Amino acid sequence: MRKIYLIIVWMYAGLLASFSQNATTDSSGYKTRKLTFEEVNLVSSYYVQDGDHASVTGGKGSEKLTDFANVLDVKFYRHDKKNRKHIYSLEAGIDNYTSASSDKIDLIANSSASSGDMRIYPSLSWSRENEKRGTTFGAGASYSTEYDYNSFGGDISFAQKTKSRNGEFFIKLQAYFDRVLLVYPVELRIGSTDFYNDSYGTDSRNSFSASASYSQIINQRFQLMFLADVVKQSGFLGLPFHRVYFTDNSVHVENLPNSRLKIPLGLRASYFLGDKIILRAFYRYYQDDWNLKSHTINLETPVKINPFFSFTPFYRFYNQTAIKYFAPFSEHMETDQYYTSNFDLSSFNSNFLGAGIRLTPLNGVFGYKHFNMVEIRYGFYKRSNGLQSNIVSVNLKFN
Repeated sequence: MRKIYLIIVWMYAGLLASFSQNATTDSSGYKTRKLTFEEVNLVSSYYVQDGDHASVTGGKGSEKLTDFANVLDVKFYRHDKKNRKHIYSLEAGIDNYTSASSDKIDLIANSSASSGDMRIYPSLSWSRENEKRGTTFGAGASYSTEYDYNSFGGDISFAQKTKSRNGEFFIKLQAYFDRVLLVYPVELRIGSTDFYNDSYGTDSRNSFSASASYSQIINQRFQLMFLADVVKQSGFLGLPFHRVYFTDNSVHVENLPNSRLKIPLGLRASYFLGDKIILRAFYRYYQDDWNLKSHTINLETPVKINPFFSFTPFYRFYNQTAIKYFAPFSEHMETDQYYTSNFDLSSFNSNFLGAGIRLTPLNGVFGYKHFNMVEIRYGFYKRSNGLQSNIVSVNLKFN
């Protein structure tokens, strides 16, 4: 791990040396048209969970999983001839995870390649802000790949500030085109007498979404934001290695409808309680045509201990109903057209609580002026169906 961090810091130092030479400042108000380095963010997290409702084994079995994730985000900017600001962002992420449940795709082998995997997900984004008109255009592209899954994504966005500049409308359109490798449980593979045949087929999954929001500054202390989304998915929406056991003891591959419509609605509020405390609250209602309904309440309170150090406790409560196609282990009937024993789609409540600390020293972290922020967060998650998890994340910011 230490070697990874040293390599990333070394890469950052090279970027900083290259672009800081081109950065220019001018008190006359001139805005440089050269591509200028703005900042680097490095976020690393370690996640571990356990439970007893693994979907791979039909809703029973270990859900033990660990994931080590690293995301590097680099931003640049420039101004064009019309003094419009262009921001370019390059992001690259790598996840390494191990999963006890995925290892049970093959119930006979003691260990298989499915027990661990790596996910790589780069993305590019661009935005152009016209301060005079109060408008911002944006576009982005992304890619994600792991052993049994590939995804291509794209988005466009537009924002318009109100005449007073106290409000802003925002809309974003996104599309994702995925390919799923059909890795079935070993005993359910057909087309070959060799159950260990690795010549899998593929299927597609497409997702289209439209997001809209309106934010408003009510006064110097109070801000509100309203959010709405519409998401339409089509194609293969289950996972081929999720087993489902029926009342007659037969075993099947999870089967779900090939379309899903999701509609989340949200409200976000921030209130500045003096100069040192911010109260942040978020509520979301969600409903889809699989009969899943959910409520999310999130509370977060950053407290500024001094100008360079803040402490942020947070809490999230979540409640959802089960989709109409869910049943636990060995409770599906032979007459069911669609079926799953994935407890992510069951009825449950969850609580997520934790805290973070943020350091922004005036002269930089460890006295290095370009290393200007460190944030560390810890969270504990618990579901009413027994799943528990812990996550620790570190965010480093350089500019």
